[in-house]
Amino acid sequence: MAKTYFTTDHEWLSVEGGIATVGITDYAQEQLGDLVFVELPEVGKTLSKGDTAVVVESVKAASDVYAPVDGEITAANEALSADPALVNSAPTGDGWLWKMKLADESQLAGLLDEAGYQAHIG
Repeated sequence: MAKTYFTTDHEWLSVEGGIATVGITDYAQEQLGDLVFVELPEVGKTLSKGDTAVVVESVKAASDVYAPVDGEITAANEALSADPALVNSAPTGDGWLWKMKLADESQLAGLLDEAGYQAHIG
């Protein structure tokens, strides 16, 4: 069963079998407003925690989305190229951004659970 984690930078990760699906939270998409473009990561690229993985552009601004953990990009959500608004309509579902193979699962211990994230956005 997948386990979901959150970052203080408003990313979520759903982890199952050493693979994390990553996106931005509902709170983050509300703050950004309507997304008009998503610059997807390159499959095969290795990221370190804190690296910029994706750039999302809304009618308000462009924002970086950071890698929450170390790992290698295994998939990018190509549907967002044609329909970036999926991130607004389903941020924790069809609006996921990328998938990555975890390099060090112990990094998950430094992330928030849902209750911790809700307290963070308070």
